[in-house]
Amino acid sequence: MKLDRKPTIQEEKLLELLVNRSSINITKNWKDGLMVRPMEDGNMGSLLLIPQGIFSEDRMFGEEVSDFQFTDSDGVEVIASLNLDKHGNLFELDIWKTDFGQLLSYPVSADL
Repeated sequence: MKLDRKPTIQEEKLLELLVNRSSINITKNWKDGLMVRPMEDGNMGSLLLIPQGIFSEDRMFGEEVSDFQFTDSDGVEVIASLNLDKHGNLFELDIWKTDFGQLLSYPVSADL
């Protein structure tokens, strides 16, 4: 059973960076009611995004709108991408650690 939850402060800051780096028009209150669901990705940190209760099992990837590369605390490079669904809604925060290992830390404020 997968449990939806509010994003952590670190997740929210990374999402905010990705939203700001994108060219999408999104309401200023996009964080209100945002829930996340951890994805099965080997603990790399990817999240399914559930904006204001928009969820169905048949939601499909639409497009990547921004990305950000940072270095994890173990020195391994990480790429975070913000994806929308086919209807233009926030869909997922895709985290890819280049060694496929577990994400240890999010970028610190100075890196953002």
